[in-house]
Amino acid sequence: MVSAPSLDEQAYVRGGETQTAVKILVVGHFAVGKTTFIGSISEIEPLSTEETMTQAAESVDDLKGVQGKTTTTVAMDFGRLTISDRVVLYLFGTPGQQRFVQMWEDMARGALGALVLVDPERLADSFPVIDLIEHYGLDYAIAVNHFDGAPPRDERALREALDLLDDTPVVTCDARDERSSAAALTTLVRYLLDRSR
Repeated sequence: MVSAPSLDEQAYVRGGETQTAVKILVVGHFAVGKTTFIGSISEIEPLSTEETMTQAAESVDDLKGVQGKTTTTVAMDFGRLTISDRVVLYLFGTPGQQRFVQMWEDMARGALGALVLVDPERLADSFPVIDLIEHYGLDYAIAVNHFDGAPPRDERALREALDLLDDTPVVTCDARDERSSAAALTTLVRYLLDRSR
C-alpha cells in the first residue's frame, strides 16, 4: 500500500511564496473521459499520450458502448490547476486498460487522492478501478460522467451498485465542460481536506 502524503508535506517555494503542490489521480475504466476531463480543466496545455487505436487493439479493448473511439491513452495524461495562491493541483490521468495497470503503483505514489470517473452504462467496468484505488489506500470521490442521450441515474442506486461507503462523495459531471469538471474536482478536494483534519 502506498501511503498518501498530507497537505503540508507537499509544500514548495515558487516565486518567493510557499505553495502546496497536490497530486491528484484522475482514474476510470477505458473510454470513460479521463483525457477529456483533464483537457477541459487544465490551465496549461495538457500533456496527453493519446495514440490512434490499431487493429491489434480491437481484440483487447472492449469498444462496446464507445463506438467511434479512435484514440486511447497509452501512458498518462497530465494537467495543472491553480486553485489559490497557496494550492496547485497536479492532475495525473491513468490509462484505463487492464494491460497498463502496472503503471498505477508509480502514479499512486505521492497522490493525495483520486477522482474516479464512472460511466453509468458500464458500472461493472469501474469495479477493478475502485479496487486498485482502495488497494493503494487513496481516498476518492466518484464523478459520474454524463454522456449524451444517457438517462439520469439515481444516486442511491449508483452507491449500492458500486458498494460505496456512506461518506464517499458522488457527483455528476460532464467531462467536456470546464465548470462541471471544476465542480467535481472541488468536491474531491473538499472531501480530502475534511479527511485530513
